[in-house]
Amino acid sequence: MDPAVVLQTIGLMFVAYLAGSIPVGSLVAQRVGGPDLRSVGSGRTGGTNALRALGRKWAAVVVLGDLLKGALPVILARFVTGDPLTEVLCGGAAVAGAIWSIFAGFRSGRGVGTGVGTMLVIQPFAVLIAAPVFVLVILITRYVSLGSLLGSAAMFPAMLLFLLLVPETPLPYVVYSAVGAVFIWLAHADNIDRLIHGTERKFDLELLGGKRPSG
Repeated sequence: MDPAVVLQTIGLMFVAYLAGSIPVGSLVAQRVGGPDLRSVGSGRTGGTNALRALGRKWAAVVVLGDLLKGALPVILARFVTGDPLTEVLCGGAAVAGAIWSIFAGFRSGRGVGTGVGTMLVIQPFAVLIAAPVFVLVILITRYVSLGSLLGSAAMFPAMLLFLLLVPETPLPYVVYSAVGAVFIWLAHADNIDRLIHGTERKFDLELLGGKRPSG
């Protein structure tokens, strides 16, 4: 492989990791005078903990930010290279940054919003299939973590279905839908343990109706 191409790919991945590392939840909480998300609730900086600590409006800002920090690096890679493999490498780097942020002591979110952002660019069809799984599992069980786990897992069969419909789909896209889910599951290791032992915290659906955070 051309060394210039390798260096370009590494550079784009580094930019993607830095973008994914931006602790949007912490920045929003600091800006609005809320608590440090890493010290309340789940201790994570994603949309769910932001909803509990900051309320619906600011949680929406956090979710949007997390989506963008996944989508923009993939868009940049597509614009610069047009190479599907580079796109998914940058997507993976962004998700890794969201989970292991260099700006937040290598512990920030769980990568779900950022991962969805990458897939919205790579193949929105997979998100369209997986999103109802995520929502229905939460509504039925009230476990956001379980919804995230099963929603991320649904991306791979969704991509396989899309591959059947569109055989020209780049193989790296299909592989990424599986590898990205592995990242998400690794980030949820503690949740999985609590789900197994029946100690996982259930989501308060009233928060979606604008209920004020307690505390």
